[in-house]
Amino acid sequence: MNYQEAMEYMEKVGTYGIVPGLDSIRELCRRLGNPQDELKFVHIAGTNGKGSTLAYISNILQAAGYRVGKYISPVIIEYCEKIQIGKQKITHKDLCEGLEIIKKHCDAMVSDGFHHPTPFEIETALAFWYFREKQCDIVVLETGMGGREDATNLITTTQVAVLASIGMDHMKFLGNSLEEIAAHKTGICKPGCQVVSMRQKEAAQKVVEQTAAELGCMLTIADVANAKHVKYGLKKQTFDYGNYKKLEITLAGKFQVANAVLAVEAVQALGKCGYEIKETAIRKGLKETVWNGRLQILEEHPLFIVDGAHNEDAAAKLADSIEFYFTNKRIIYIMGMLKDKEVDRVIALTEKYADQILTVTPPDNPRAMHSYDLATEVAKVHPNVTAVDSLEEAVELSHLLAGRDDVILCFGSLSYLGRILKIMEKRQTAGNKRKARR
Repeated sequence: MNYQEAMEYMEKVGTYGIVPGLDSIRELCRRLGNPQDELKFVHIAGTNGKGSTLAYISNILQAAGYRVGKYISPVIIEYCEKIQIGKQKITHKDLCEGLEIIKKHCDAMVSDGFHHPTPFEIETALAFWYFREKQCDIVVLETGMGGREDATNLITTTQVAVLASIGMDHMKFLGNSLEEIAAHKTGICKPGCQVVSMRQKEAAQKVVEQTAAELGCMLTIADVANAKHVKYGLKKQTFDYGNYKKLEITLAGKFQVANAVLAVEAVQALGKCGYEIKETAIRKGLKETVWNGRLQILEEHPLFIVDGAHNEDAAAKLADSIEFYFTNKRIIYIMGMLKDKEVDRVIALTEKYADQILTVTPPDNPRAMHSYDLATEVAKVHPNVTAVDSLEEAVELSHLLAGRDDVILCFGSLSYLGRILKIMEKRQTAGNKRKARR
């Protein structure tokens, strides 16, 4: 199996969709020799902030000298980002080797009367196999959806269960109330493990506290209200937390301070599990963390920013950031959404800040909302909206509309932001060549 064949195989099994439950992943991993049982985990669930929190924790652990596996969902730029050790993505060679082994087991499962594993189950099993092969000291693992019935929740050796911000998302699978969704998310907590949770909304907070108590887990609440002397910025943010003074992060957004506080508490909880993590590692890990697609600046004049705000909770955080960073700025949106997200709520929370809204269709995604359908929804509340046929056209048109001091904000589904990054990189390369010829 070569890389192209591997990608064709994953595209083929993509027709199996989402099937909650652990029976299939349990059987697949059993046939692989249960690699997950030979690993230790930091397991992260939540509606928003999982990826940034994972990045902070992973970088801190790497700075502390540990061999750290990272399992990420979704990816922004390239498929192999899903599975990393330190800052190195899984190689095509290792990916193909692992998938070839797993494909044989999947085929055997079907012959034995089992359901064929879904893409996410296959990727999760591949991650476990790879991290065992590479003898990782610890794995920082992000749930795909929910927690209790997520394929990642097969693990039993969780050291710290981390709960990022819990909000409304994936209601079709997780329930229509915050309590129901929180019950799914807290399903990653294992008896006696350390639990570190962001300060949640009241309904979710009660579920977190009750779950930790029932399982005999030590619960730590990472409350951003305890961060002092916070200085916000688009390129650098600093804050004091506990005994740590002037911690620095480079990720933008007021909410990133809360994610960093959560990460600090998580690594301190790991210290109670025997992991040695010095203050120097915490400082270095936080400062050096970068994360694509989270209020990420791609260009400065005009200011071109991408952000993965794709649901109500994330849209509320984005609106807060817009009010904080871009008051009195003229803003142009490029907006693309998936049909199964809270499109109406995202529009309601963000539309008032935009002078002009360009809608796009996230490419190569069967769940994508067509740009014209999204424009129709936006037009109900905003007078200046245009449906655009391609991402390239949206980037070009946004630059024609924007002045040097304006803001172009591209947000919505994470599934298309990687393409935007590549379009912008190509545009900037072409611009540099033109300057060089003058």
